Amino acid sequence: MEKTKLYECTLIVDGGLQDEAIAAAMEMVQKVIAGKGGDIKSVLEIGRRKMAYPIRKKTIGYYAHIEFTAAAPVIAEIEKVLRYEEDLLRYLIIHLTGALLEMRKRVEKYSVVIGSPEDTAASEAEEPGKDAK
Repeated sequence: MEKTKLYECTLIVDGGLQDEAIAAAMEMVQKVIAGKGGDIKSVLEIGRRKMAYPIRKKTIGYYAHIEFTAAAPVIAEIEKVLRYEEDLLRYLIIHLTGALLEMRKRVEKYSVVIGSPEDTAASEAEEPGKDAK
């Protein structure tokens, strides 16, 4: 029996799709991971964000992180399926080692969550009298 390891899959789905199509793409990715023998621990859907640079002429992406455990040979099979999915603009699967998990705990403990520029602009738009003097 192969030893399972903890992995994180970060993906960007085409943000121009309808909400139902994005939900279907997310469900497809989760089914692929589970179908190949992975065990999903958590799914964090960040939502639509403006990308730093266009990918396939798209400027808005739907970001998500999926943490799962799987055996090492399964990762190649998962990537083989995700590679040909049209709605996925990018994906990256990394092995979460002990050092990465420790660093993540320290960052969560000592940092303040800073929103994206879109969130800041939206909150400033809601408070129109804030900057008026």
